[in-house]
Amino acid sequence: MASNGEHRGERHEEQQPGGRRSEEYGSGGRVQLHHRVPDLGALELLLAVARHGSLGAAAREVGITQPAASSRIRSMERQLGVALVDRSPRGSRLTDAGALVTDWARRIVEAAEAFDVGAQALRGRRDSRLRVVASMTIAEYLLPGWLIALRAERPGTAVSLQAGNSAVVAERLLANEADMGFVEGLAVPDGLDGVVVAHDRLVIVAAPSHPWARRRGPLDPAELAATPLVLREHGSGTRQVLDAALSGHGGLAQPLLELASTTAVKAAAVSGAGPAVLSELAVAEELASRRLVAIPVEGARLRRDLRAVWPAGHRPTGPARDLLSLTRARPGG
Repeated sequence: MASNGEHRGERHEEQQPGGRRSEEYGSGGRVQLHHRVPDLGALELLLAVARHGSLGAAAREVGITQPAASSRIRSMERQLGVALVDRSPRGSRLTDAGALVTDWARRIVEAAEAFDVGAQALRGRRDSRLRVVASMTIAEYLLPGWLIALRAERPGTAVSLQAGNSAVVAERLLANEADMGFVEGLAVPDGLDGVVVAHDRLVIVAAPSHPWARRRGPLDPAELAATPLVLREHGSGTRQVLDAALSGHGGLAQPLLELASTTAVKAAAVSGAGPAVLSELAVAEELASRRLVAIPVEGARLRRDLRAVWPAGHRPTGPARDLLSLTRARPGG
């Protein structure tokens, strides 16, 4: 039976008599390549020695000291088991083995450069677009300003914006149909990670002709819960917060109207259809112009957090990361 951490097919590097080290094997029994092949920095240094015929000049080209360059060459010679460079007062000359290794090194470095160019192209393609999905209030009242600021920083990034309720935002992100999302609900949806970027408050509004607009005292939560209202649909962040705020007061009455957009709810309230519950951000203009009147409520928690969200374990990168930074630098509520 194997003991002391040794397993079949695995062999770890150990100090051997005479300073030699045993080779390390992976689970497949094959010596791992990175233990046998010098790193790119060492190969680039060897190529520089070949170009300049001087270890000092090669060290200056790659940005290290001459002692560090000598140490790296000696380490590479030990790793490969052959002498690569003859050093003399007249300079540094490649050995025959060194010339052969340099030819191989050139091909490895060229392949690495091609790899780097390809990786940059992938990053460039990723960074050339940003797909955002946001719940209605954020999409209409906060994101335009954030996206204008993003465009100033990333003029080459094409941005697409989809709007839907908080449930739709989660669905699009989990289906990889968006890179960044924004929601207004009580918590981060399942399967997502997120961070609070702003705050908002729900307000009860009614047309000036509604009896509530003339009342002297605030609404009681139970009275609000028992009154048919113009509401957003189930799945919206607004509806989630209102349901939670009134759950201890009998729950919401059957809605007077149930509409799928903030604009539609607001229009119905302005027309006198009935009182509505909307984001303070969404009705600021109507309240200022007195087309709607805010009705105070005591005893109901109507404040909410606005969050940026993304698939769990996949922190935003590229333009999504930059947008997240902008939202936190320019809070909307």
